[in-house]
Parts: sequence; C-alpha cells; structure tokens
Amino acid sequence: MDASDLIDQIGGTPLLRLSEISRDLPDSVTIYAKAEHLNPGGSVKDRPALRMINEGLASGALSNNKTLIDATSGNTGIAYAMIGAARGLRVVLTLPANASEERKQILRAYGAELILTDPLEGTDGAQARVKEIVADDPDAYFYPNQYDNDANWKAHFDGTGAEIWRQTKGRVTHFVAGLGTTGTFMGTTRRLKQENAGIRAIAMQPDSPMHALEGLKHMETARVPGIYVPEVADEHVVCRTEDALEMTRRLSREEGLLVGPSGGANVHTARRIAETLDEGIVVTILCDTGTRYLSDGLYTD
Repeated sequence: MDASDLIDQIGGTPLLRLSEISRDLPDSVTIYAKAEHLNPGGSVKDRPALRMINEGLASGALSNNKTLIDATSGNTGIAYAMIGAARGLRVVLTLPANASEERKQILRAYGAELILTDPLEGTDGAQARVKEIVADDPDAYFYPNQYDNDANWKAHFDGTGAEIWRQTKGRVTHFVAGLGTTGTFMGTTRRLKQENAGIRAIAMQPDSPMHALEGLKHMETARVPGIYVPEVADEHVVCRTEDALEMTRRLSREEGLLVGPSGGANVHTARRIAETLDEGIVVTILCDTGTRYLSDGLYTD
C-alpha cells in the first residue's frame, strides 16, 4: 500500500473542462479550470502556506518555540492552521470580523487563535493589526507576511503553473486569475510565460471597493501587495460582484462544482475572454470550496 502524509496531498489538482459553461462557444475554444478547491485545506492557498512554512523552518525563522502569525481573509489562514496542526505549530491569525462564519469555525477547529479586526478595513486592517502585534514582541513570532513574501508566488511558479503547462500539453493560450495577495497570478503567469512567451495573461479584480468577492482586492483603493508587479499582466479587467455570484451558482448547478465567489469571478472573466476568440484554450482557477459560503445565502434562491 502506498502511503503519504497530509502535506504530500497539497498540489497536483485536476484541470477540469467546463463543458456546460462553454457549450455555445466554437469547438475550437475551450475553458479549463484548475480545481484548487480539492486541495486538502480546500483552497489554492495550501500551496503558498506550505512553501512559506517550509522556508521558515529551513531558515530557522520558525520553530516550535515561536508562534506563526499572519493576516488573512480566511483561506491562507485555514492552510496555516491545517499545516500547523499537522506539524505541532501554534498559529495566531488576524482577519476581518465579517469573514464567513464557516471560515472562522474551521480555523478554530484546527486550533488557531483568531484576532478579529474592523470589517470596514478589510484585509488591510488585519495586516495593520498583525504588524502591531509583531512589533511589540518580535522574538515571539514568525510572521511570513503572505502579501510581501516571494515564497507565495514561487509556490505557484513551481506548482500551479508547471502543472497547467503539463496538463494542457503546452497548448494553453490564455490564463485568467483574480488578484488578492496576487501570488497565484504572479507565479503561474511567470511560469507559463517562461514556457511560452506568447501565452496571454489576464489579471482580474473587483470593479469597485465595495464588493463581495472575499479574497480579491480592488487595487486602486487597497494596500498593494509587495509581490505584485502589474506589468506581468498583458491585460487588466474588472468583474462585477453580481456577475461573479451568478457564475458561482451556475458552476454548482451546471458543472457540479461547489466553489466560492472568487472562482465564479475567475470563470465569468475566462468566459468573457473566450467569447472573443476564434480558437484557444483558456485556463483559470477555482480558488476555494463553496462550503465556506453556505451561511451567506449564496446558493439560496
């Protein structure tokens, strides 16, 4: 019998063809989605969380005598908490108080300590709070700072991007992803363009500061992550919350994919790009599981 531990199951997610969503498109145009919601922690954030923890342990910046602390909108925090539980690490997380109830319950189930911040300040407020805590006692904490840590995007360069290239047999023509910490977009795009500079990369963000797409940033009004380089994108587009939520519901009812609104935003945007093509393979990301949004009424008529 082959056996592995929990950590070994991170990555290697399937690439799924969205047949129903693209039914009316030409046969020469295909939309695929990387099923990151099937990671053991339920989101794409398992990859960078593991990379940042591993680098912290390797450098000695993280040990069992220190507490891992970071700001999160939920998914990276869940990944930290899951991996921390598996490795015996103490985890403290700051996150906006309006994060979905499911996320908060999952974090507590893994044993993480939560510090809830002003919901009106979003993840920017959570970042400010964690920096205050670390400044008061820097020797007590390992602060990976997912927004400014190159290990974030490198996890996707070595993992997500390489997997998409292999799974499409090098035929991918367009890559679409939303911007949050920006690690998924930056790392995956860099890897795909290393393989083929002609691949077109489209970065998506919410169309206004007052949106309901948890995990995504409206860059003009948010604190811009240090790892973000706008010029890596070939095109920048926006997505309305209403369009993202409608596509999220369509994915569950037409494709059998229960995912969160950021995945819906990605697929809606990928569909818009696909509609402009005569031929091509458009790949996007299903960021997290929809079970984290059931209490929000997302799937209720």
